[in-house]
Amino acid sequence: MDMPDVVCLGEALIDFIPLESGVSLIEVSAFKKAPGGAPANVAAGLSKLGNPSAFVGKVGDDPFGRFLAKTFADSGVDTSRMLFDRNARTGLAFVSLTPEGVPEFMFYRNPSADMLLTAQELDVDFIKSARAFHYGSITLISEPSKGATEAAIGCAADGGLLISYDPNLRKPLWPGLDRAKEQMLAAMAYPHVVKVSEEELAFLTGASELAAGSRLLMDAFPNIALLAVTLGSQGCYFRTARAQGRVPAFSVEVVDTTGAGDGFVAGMLSCLLASVSEPDGISLLDEEALIRTFRFANAVAGATTTKRGAISALPTRAEVEELLKS
Repeated sequence: MDMPDVVCLGEALIDFIPLESGVSLIEVSAFKKAPGGAPANVAAGLSKLGNPSAFVGKVGDDPFGRFLAKTFADSGVDTSRMLFDRNARTGLAFVSLTPEGVPEFMFYRNPSADMLLTAQELDVDFIKSARAFHYGSITLISEPSKGATEAAIGCAADGGLLISYDPNLRKPLWPGLDRAKEQMLAAMAYPHVVKVSEEELAFLTGASELAAGSRLLMDAFPNIALLAVTLGSQGCYFRTARAQGRVPAFSVEVVDTTGAGDGFVAGMLSCLLASVSEPDGISLLDEEALIRTFRFANAVAGATTTKRGAISALPTRAEVEELLKS
């Protein structure tokens, strides 16, 4: 297999998606097994858009772990650096959907295999062979996956890769919210590109306004060349040193928003890799190029919400182009 454009490192798990919306986990009568895990979703999203991607992470050597590896490979993701742990299970997340299709999660990890990735298990040369590296915050919660994630970020920085980060706040997984904020902010010191939700921006900065919160974050972390804030049905907001603006969402029939943020990241990275040859080029993008990037990212996210689950719902480039015409 050719070397990947993007290496995504983090958790891969099984989402049990309810077959009905608007009811709590107490009331859900049936679930559908679906592949999940934010960095894995991003890898699949990129691959479906035509960007060679790889997933680095650990799952259990169990039927769910094998199902994930097969699903990612079927989506075109390079799974050659995916590891199988005989002593830990693949993580599970049971999901309930609000009437608007917004997911709420309950996790089973005690510990799950994704938490046990070690720095020694990384293929440094493989990571450095890519053009971009993407990670989230879930593997930063505890050791040894925290050390592995930080070592991989170091590899990416040494290799001059474009580094992308999605903090992806999952409150139930952290020992406390102060610790979550501290660790999520600590990981902001490395990326050139950061994607946060509106809720995450407020959580990390204490500011409720997009302009104020984004300025606080970028002033605190001068390495961030581009900050994108997803706003659900309102589209997104972006900020660079030279420009800021909002890009509206596409009007779609929303079924399930699981994975929409990951689709957004995949769309954004796909466009950035087509526009810049090295990370320094991001800060030079003009407003027109940025709006084009985020229209595309919004279209990927919008298409993802029209089906249940994450990876199965992520669109092909042809599907995105169709939505862009609408």
